[in-house]
Amino acid sequence: MKCKELLAALGDYVDGELDPEICEEFRRHLEKCSPCEVVIDNIRQTITLYKGGEPFELPGPLRERLHSLLRARFEAEFSGAGG
Repeated sequence: MKCKELLAALGDYVDGELDPEICEEFRRHLEKCSPCEVVIDNIRQTITLYKGGEPFELPGPLRERLHSLLRARFEAEFSGAGG
C-alpha cells in the first residue's frame, strides 16, 4: 500500500468500515511510514477530543484571526445579497 492509497481509504479506516485484509495492509504500511503514522495519530487524537465533549478555548490571537477571516468570508459571500 502506498501513502496515496492509505489517504484515500482513511475515512473508511477511521470509521471501521475497511475490509479486514485492507486493514492489515494499512497496519503494515503504518509500521514503516512515519508521516502516515503521524496523520493517523492526529486523527485519533482529534476524535478522542471530540468525543470527550470538552470545550477547548482557542488562544486569543488565533481566535481573533479566525473571527476576522470568517467575518471577511461571510461579508464577501453575503454582501449585496439583497437583504
